[in-house]
Amino acid sequence: MRRFVIGRGRNFLNRSHQQNLLSSSSSHCQSRFLSSTSVIDSPSSSSMAPTSSPAITVDSLNPKVLKCEYAVRGEIVSIAQILYCNIGNPQSLGQQPITFFREVLALCDHPSILDRSETQGLFSADSIERAWQILDQIPGRATGAYSHSQGIKGLRDTIAAGIEARDGFPADPNDIFLTDGASPAVHMMMQLLIRSENDGILCPIPQYPLYSASIALHGGTLVPYYLDEATGWGLETSEVKKQLEAAKAKGITVRALVVINPGNPTGQVLAEENQRAIVEFCKKEGLVLLADEVYQENVYVPEKKFHSFKKVSRSMGYGEKDISLVSFQSVSKGYYGECGKRGGYMEVTGFSAEVREQIYKVASVNLCSNISGQILASLVMSPPKTLEDAFNSLEGITCNKAEGAMYLFPRIQLPEKAIKAAEAEKTVPDAFYCRRLLNATGIVLVPGSGFGQVSDRSPALGILGAPYCLKRTRFQRL
Repeated sequence: MRRFVIGRGRNFLNRSHQQNLLSSSSSHCQSRFLSSTSVIDSPSSSSMAPTSSPAITVDSLNPKVLKCEYAVRGEIVSIAQILYCNIGNPQSLGQQPITFFREVLALCDHPSILDRSETQGLFSADSIERAWQILDQIPGRATGAYSHSQGIKGLRDTIAAGIEARDGFPADPNDIFLTDGASPAVHMMMQLLIRSENDGILCPIPQYPLYSASIALHGGTLVPYYLDEATGWGLETSEVKKQLEAAKAKGITVRALVVINPGNPTGQVLAEENQRAIVEFCKKEGLVLLADEVYQENVYVPEKKFHSFKKVSRSMGYGEKDISLVSFQSVSKGYYGECGKRGGYMEVTGFSAEVREQIYKVASVNLCSNISGQILASLVMSPPKTLEDAFNSLEGITCNKAEGAMYLFPRIQLPEKAIKAAEAEKTVPDAFYCRRLLNATGIVLVPGSGFGQVSDRSPALGILGAPYCLKRTRFQRL
């Protein structure tokens, strides 16, 4: 692999060198040709128009653009001819999209196929049902039309319900601004907060380059606070306080604090106690808390759990009048990885009606975010319900909540007649049930007696062919 990369780099440099030689040779030949042209055939020097300068040069560009840098798509990456592993773009590396998401998008974009009989065999029932729900929320069922500048109201309702279910606190769809990924939302807030280079934004170091680039682009000053690698990239409010005071001493007005949780590029997950300290710090110092939470689904260690900053602040008793908070979410990360679809949102809380009006005005300049991204954002915050909900809705079936792996182990309460019928045929109840179900419906289930259910408990049943994964079931005598 190393030789491959070096070879590709050497070939690139050789091609560049050859192109430069050809360009130089061509220019030289052209110069010789022009110099040999007859003076009679050429206009006199006195009649030639003066050479005009370019309308725009690098030196005449906005200096804020020249100052901003974006490392993950910088100089090194621009000349690379290899797979891009420097940026979170999983589908480019072979990750397959979630079938449910893509089916819903396809049906919404081509709703006429919803009425065709063959659609039932090509698309899942869940996808068809969700597509109808979404289309009913879109004016004219037109995914190619502009929407409300904050996003389609019905989709914002769905996202707000998802936030409320996640946090356990109310969420208002009017606080949701749907955007083309999280990045435009970050730019929007920087544009609103930064008035001049005398305004600063506290950012973690190491940081995702979006923040340094957007701060520079909008003419502000990045105020760094440093994460402690020795403590697992810990965020100490004492360090943030030190950098805040240092910035103030330089005449910088610090407007906001950026926190990336889970961390990018550092990968840490903040403890809830740490988050409480951050909320308290922002409230005391009058800072807007910009919470980048796009990796909320990517928590891998059992002892850590994601908590949104909104949930933490509300659990502390702080409401709209206590702290200004903007939370960012994206469909590009998590388990979905829909980077190219450009979907995301920001939830804006704790701002006055006058400020909210200005946020809406900035959002309306771009008319609206793309509709496919809006739909995906709603799907991410309201994915298909697991089979545990379906099981628990059925009479005589109970099922514990799934916490991991790919399995459920519901309990089915068989009537006494079924138990006696199984005994009469000298077979165990689960095998009896499986055989009867196969004959009646054609559904193949595998008896789960072999899963080792203890003798004083009902036998088990494994269900093969259930959607997405293997499910297991057991029975109980009534």
